[in-house]
Amino acid sequence: MSPVRRCSRTACGRPAVATLTYVYADSTAVLGPLATYAEPHCYDLCAEHSERLTAPRGWEVVRLTDGSAPARPSGDDLEALANAVREAARPQERAAGAGGPGGRRADPMEVARRGHLRVLRSPDN
Repeated sequence: MSPVRRCSRTACGRPAVATLTYVYADSTAVLGPLATYAEPHCYDLCAEHSERLTAPRGWEVVRLTDGSAPARPSGDDLEALANAVREAARPQERAAGAGGPGGRRADPMEVARRGHLRVLRSPDN
């Protein structure tokens, strides 16, 4: 027996990277990281077949990540990064300016502050 588990799809000999389990009661197909042991009612899939997986009509596919793979940045992550770059690019006089608590000038758009996070007033108001 081979130490590497292979894809369960017919005529596919690639190594398995994910395990597919059907939850019939919930009409759900759960695709997660490769299970530790081969189970009789689960299907091991290679990378290509796990990416192309579709479920029957009316069923939901739940894709679980193993946590070791790097997460893709979300829109919120990119927006936070852009805001941090803008803040760092502001002139130093603002950070060293007098007035306001902690030696900062009050920002008319800023409503509240907690640590490094700020609540800003909507530009429409």
